[in-house]
Amino acid sequence: MAPTDDPSVPPLRRRGARMRSAVLAATVDVLTEHGLAGTTVGAVARAAGVHETSVYRRWGTREKLILEALAEQLDAAVPLPDTGDLRSDLVSYFGALASLLATPQGEALLRLSAERDSGLPDHRLAYWTDRLDRGAVMVRRAVDRGELPPGTDPALVIEAVSGPLFTRALISGAPLDEVFATRLVDLVLDGARAVEPGA
Repeated sequence: MAPTDDPSVPPLRRRGARMRSAVLAATVDVLTEHGLAGTTVGAVARAAGVHETSVYRRWGTREKLILEALAEQLDAAVPLPDTGDLRSDLVSYFGALASLLATPQGEALLRLSAERDSGLPDHRLAYWTDRLDRGAVMVRRAVDRGELPPGTDPALVIEAVSGPLFTRALISGAPLDEVFATRLVDLVLDGARAVEPGA
């Protein structure tokens, strides 16, 4: 049965993991259709078929709900690999990201995560800090294995690869695919490996 905006229709009884999954999925749907400004807790609760008070009880604020929904969507679509080889990890990770960004939903999610909203003053910083920290894990592991110099900045490596992907998705309209992601990974790794320790 499709979600309804009719307040006379009682919410479904969802709890725990089922309620969380339903609310986060509904949040992404509402975000994609209505943008940040139109994504209210009430709209999400109606779309998910749950009580608005249940959403507030679990997430506390609209900001936390939106950040978790965006992070969940991206992290599910772009899993963090651990192959034991940095290049393989980065090609897999950024290839999946390029594939996601090439879809209408992926582009919409990227625009939302970069969108300004006076009601969510810190949402972009918190969201992207978390995403960079997550990706940087792959680089830290590689430094520990000796694949990169000890002074390598993990976040900078991730930013150096992801920046051109986001530019293509948001601005240039040039093709986004695993081939492009692989070329970026090789370019950035060549530069990172060429840096002298302590430089």
